[in-house]
Amino acid sequence: MQTETIRVPVAPGVSIAADVAGRRGAPTVVLGHGGGQTRHSWDKAEHQLAEAGYYAINYDLRGHGDSDWSPDADYSLEARADDLAAVAAHGSRPMALVGASLGGITAMVAASRGLDPAAIVLVDIVPKMSQKGVAKITAFMTANPDGFASLEQAADAIAAYYPDRPRPKDLSGLNKNLRQGDDGRWRWHWDPRWMESPRGDPNLLLNMMDAADWTDRVPTLLVRGMKSDIVDDDGVEDLRRRIPHLEIADIRGAGHMVAGDKNDEFNAAVIAFLTRVMPPQG
Repeated sequence: MQTETIRVPVAPGVSIAADVAGRRGAPTVVLGHGGGQTRHSWDKAEHQLAEAGYYAINYDLRGHGDSDWSPDADYSLEARADDLAAVAAHGSRPMALVGASLGGITAMVAASRGLDPAAIVLVDIVPKMSQKGVAKITAFMTANPDGFASLEQAADAIAAYYPDRPRPKDLSGLNKNLRQGDDGRWRWHWDPRWMESPRGDPNLLLNMMDAADWTDRVPTLLVRGMKSDIVDDDGVEDLRRRIPHLEIADIRGAGHMVAGDKNDEFNAAVIAFLTRVMPPQG
């Protein structure tokens, strides 16, 4: 399945990189990765969605991957939601949003701000997150501000943080998540100012969802990693209260990075849901 890389202007000095695959004009699925990742975490999902009859748009969040860094370090949820709306406009209706972690938060904010998807898939993210899990991930992402001397050193850090995932023998895949600076050191492929920027109102999303109507009418699937640090039972029940028709797919053996841990099971669950609620032939 061939893909094409496009750039979508979203703000002065900021354009978003995205891969597109599938038939233009088909129902669209927009894929938003998690914080600290890049669009390449969705490569297989993008191809399988296109093969299933969808037009897939797989984008790098602002400040991540091949998308531009914000000149004024605006990494607010509102800015990210506006980016998502601009990316989604490149596709056709009906349109579904699939978002992991930060990508899922962005999808919920965008829907609450007026973007009207036909379906939403939240990948191991809920508005009421486990703060212990958030602290653990934040500590990992900020632990090496000066980067790594080698890809091997980066792989060691990942293995120490995530011991349940086998350390890869081939480290070439890390090239997609790290960038090598002029000093020869490898750093994560995102703007470090994103982690330093003000978090804003911690209740922003909760308040938005309380005032939104999409929670009563948009088919929504939560794909949960059963070994997740972020989504606990309290968070799931809170989301159920907000989205009465919520569906849940539990992926056993997966942590917060569900698509990376159990990619085939994840893709199958998402495509089965979308095929039912937003058929590829419209």
